[in-house]
Amino acid sequence: MIFSTLGRYFFRRYLATTLWFLLGIVSIIFLIDFSETSGRFSSLAGYSVGGALFMTFVRLPLILQQTIPFIMLFVGMTTLIALNRRYELVVTRAAGVSVWQFMAPFVFGAFLVGAATTLALNPLAAWGQRQALFLESDWKAASNKSRSSSAVPWLRQISGKDDTVIGGRVILEDGTLLVDAALIHFDPEGRIILRQDAGSAKLQDGYWLLNDVTETRPGEVPVRLPSVQVPTNLKREFVQERLAQPETVAFYDLSQKIAIAKSFGVSTRALETQYHSLLSLPFLLIAMTMIAATVTLKFSRFAQSRSVILGGILSGFVLYVVTVLVKAFGSSGVVPPFIAAWIPVVVAMALGATILLHQEDG
Repeated sequence: MIFSTLGRYFFRRYLATTLWFLLGIVSIIFLIDFSETSGRFSSLAGYSVGGALFMTFVRLPLILQQTIPFIMLFVGMTTLIALNRRYELVVTRAAGVSVWQFMAPFVFGAFLVGAATTLALNPLAAWGQRQALFLESDWKAASNKSRSSSAVPWLRQISGKDDTVIGGRVILEDGTLLVDAALIHFDPEGRIILRQDAGSAKLQDGYWLLNDVTETRPGEVPVRLPSVQVPTNLKREFVQERLAQPETVAFYDLSQKIAIAKSFGVSTRALETQYHSLLSLPFLLIAMTMIAATVTLKFSRFAQSRSVILGGILSGFVLYVVTVLVKAFGSSGVVPPFIAAWIPVVVAMALGATILLHQEDG
């Protein structure tokens, strides 16, 4: 059916609808994200309209990747409703073509879009996210303002009697450059003896190079220094794997990152969850397409039932929320990453197939 004349026609209609939806969604995302970026960073000294446009442009792939499941749900519903309204599905069924046959081009199209998202869009999104973080750190460094986010990653290094906890608001260069860094030193009894706040901390061979440093000791006046070297026994490879953010790692590099992180004894739950989520994305889009089919295949001469269409949208929304929630459980170690990524997809596909069997074959 996929390669027949009718199958190719359905496939072209599906791809054309997908392209129009992508064009519209990308335009909306660009406008909204540019407005949000301008509002957040316009007060910074390094901000420029050109920089905001560039940041919005490089962030587009990541945002689009996150919205792809919803886009494909609406693409499937729109395409099938249009075919129904023009009696094309009615004629197809009258010719003896089953639902499983004429749905094949749509399922195949959803799989191709998912594969393209994983193999092409994701690496572009990872690169764009790194560029956006670079630009944001430059703006904040120029205005000497700290990042408002409360999500601060921390490292702990113990070198002799020196016990130090290291954190940074922004992670760059695969974790070897920390912006708005803080180093807290403890004595053997666990008391804080020194805090160093730095504009940046760069990991070199055997030491951290801190720039624009403010040192604070208990009971003493803070001291500002242009640069300070803090000895460390941390290796670049360990820090890179320890501070790697899954959304900044391309799909092609995830398996290697996971292997290296395991060799250092670093938790790989977040990376493994991201890897399996990207692997399961094509099947998630197939599940979205099947959900769209369950609420749009019934012929209606004038309009589809609003309650049925709303039910399809809510079903897709619930599936997306459950997928994101279970993914968070996988990243935190509550459930294994493989199960977190694949179980919602398998269950959704099974439910969609069951509903179609009940509707079409009794």
